Amino acid sequence: MNKEELIKKVRRIEIKTKGLSHDIFAGEYHSAFKGRGMSFSEVREYRIGDDIRDIDWNVTARSSKAHIKIYEEERELTMMLLIDLSGSGNFGTRARTKRETAAEIAAVLAFSAAQNNDKIGCILFTDIVEKYIPPKKGRQHVLRIISEILDFQPLNKGTDISVPLKYLTNILKKRSTAFILSDFDDVNMQTDTPNYKDPLKIASKKHDLVALNIFDPREMELPNVGLVELRDRETEHKQWVDTASSKVRAHYAEHQAAKRNIIERQFTREKLDSVSIATNDDYVTSLIKLFKMR
Repeated sequence: MNKEELIKKVRRIEIKTKGLSHDIFAGEYHSAFKGRGMSFSEVREYRIGDDIRDIDWNVTARSSKAHIKIYEEERELTMMLLIDLSGSGNFGTRARTKRETAAEIAAVLAFSAAQNNDKIGCILFTDIVEKYIPPKKGRQHVLRIISEILDFQPLNKGTDISVPLKYLTNILKKRSTAFILSDFDDVNMQTDTPNYKDPLKIASKKHDLVALNIFDPREMELPNVGLVELRDRETEHKQWVDTASSKVRAHYAEHQAAKRNIIERQFTREKLDSVSIATNDDYVTSLIKLFKMR
């Protein structure tokens, strides 16, 4: 899209999502993510009812009196948005493509973080890290991130979710809240495991990871429209498929359901908060549900 069209689209998203962030998500975001980052403040003498796990044994030994560590909520957190820009993100049969849906959700999250005076950073990825936007504060920074998600032209079309996860682990030393917005279509069906299993495990120990699985309803089942040519947007592989066959449609639906089960099981194993959002979904409801789970 040209610059004028991009500006208009970004502005529309800002108007829509900034209002949502202010009216709906500001309090939800604060309660869901603030308090996850705690920094050491001071020590004081132990009082009845204090958690014994907070006892500072070094100070206790020196003073001969039990002391506990006091923590306070960090005044600012860092939010990272990991955005999948692979070829499959350009698919959409409803009001929005998966990439446009990701841009709107990212905008809601970013404006919510900005209202809480948090820094927002972004990693755009395919099967490589396409672009890294370091964490900063402010409206202009949020608008830049939205623009990049909508308009950035990636070098590659494939998906490798292990790449941004490793990058996040290496580049950010301080714990952050990281949202991964992807269709997570990076699964080894032979081994029944995601290809990003180990990097996900490592990153989730260092950061507060949240998975937002964005999909289009048409990906889950084939319509009965006769003989059609299907094209993979990432590999460009083309194949003729007889969608009039009930067996073909059933096999396709089973394959897609099995893939989603593998993804969701992995999220459960790593204790990741996650939610699936369709391109025609009311993502406001999905996000509120997610925030209230935490």
